Amino acid sequence: MEINRIVNAKVVTPYRVIENGEVRFENGVITYVGATENRPEPAFDAGGKYIAPGFIDIHTHGAGNCDFMDSTVDAFLGAAATHAKYGTATILPTSTSSSPEELVTFFYAYNEAFPICPTDLPGVHLEGPYFADGQRGAQDPKYITPPRPDEYRAAFAECPRILRWSSAPELPGTEEFARELVSHGILPSIAHTDAVDSEVMQAFEWGYTHVTHLYSGMSGLVRRNAYRYPGVIEASYMIDEMTVEIIADGCHLPANLLKLIYRAKGADKTALVTDSMRGAGMPEGSTPYLGSLTAGQKVIIEDGVAKLMDRTAFAGSVATADRLVRNMIRLAGAPLTDAVRMMTSTPARIMGWKNKGVLASGRDADFAIFDEDIHVSMTISRGKVIFDENK
Repeated sequence: MEINRIVNAKVVTPYRVIENGEVRFENGVITYVGATENRPEPAFDAGGKYIAPGFIDIHTHGAGNCDFMDSTVDAFLGAAATHAKYGTATILPTSTSSSPEELVTFFYAYNEAFPICPTDLPGVHLEGPYFADGQRGAQDPKYITPPRPDEYRAAFAECPRILRWSSAPELPGTEEFARELVSHGILPSIAHTDAVDSEVMQAFEWGYTHVTHLYSGMSGLVRRNAYRYPGVIEASYMIDEMTVEIIADGCHLPANLLKLIYRAKGADKTALVTDSMRGAGMPEGSTPYLGSLTAGQKVIIEDGVAKLMDRTAFAGSVATADRLVRNMIRLAGAPLTDAVRMMTSTPARIMGWKNKGVLASGRDADFAIFDEDIHVSMTISRGKVIFDENK
């Protein structure tokens, strides 16, 4: 079914909801947003449901038993299709720490998937391998290293669509690395780090204006030679202009921390990310692999999160975007407009995408249609339906 007009919708803008609203679009671009008009052309009736910008996930490793590090076109398409069922119209496929050879195959798979994927894949996010060993989390320790110019320059050459790179800013060689990231238009992001506040402030001046999965894999208040030093967590609050992202799955961060982050940083500085592994969209009790199918380890999906088989630790998020929005409303007390903003316009602004994240004329025709419980019934990316629960 060709759709160019959606009526009888509650249209979600960053600051209000337009009752009995309408959106029109042509050639993948929005041409009208406002009250429903009496017009002769056919329209899709939203049945009073909400229509918001398509959700934007700037940090995900996979879904639907597919991991982007499987490095196949099918894995990219499969993960994107699963996320589309939950309202996500734009994705930054994210790598994990790996060998340079594995990263090249990841780039090749992305380059093949990019032009044919119904979901928008504007670029990739590299997470690692330039991390503090003590904060590596589930990242493979044999690849953890300080920045190596020969490696990252080779990555620039292999994939011109690297859009963000997460690393620990206290490592030797980071200033030069940051300079080259910024010169290539790549967002440097603080992650898996033992930095203290002075190092974070210096990194911010180098271009590290964003923090990857706040509270996860990073330093808080530390003591050195009897003196206390604020860590990355405290510095994220101290630097007003610093943006952050959070895994609001209700497991990685409890409700009170979600409330604190929302109140302290606000919807304009906080993006929601799934940081999901291949288990996203799979049922409770499933036992997918964390990492690649050949070298990964089996984990269990339980209580809405992936856990190691012995239940001693989390093994990754299995969140989808609808769940993040729902949790910010129910657990953090955010209004719908702010919860949606953190999944749409805020990540778009962090990435510098002026054509995404807001329902307005001239923007990309990306939409998520959902009910009061944030149950998604349709997702549209660049004017094309990529998920319809009735089909």
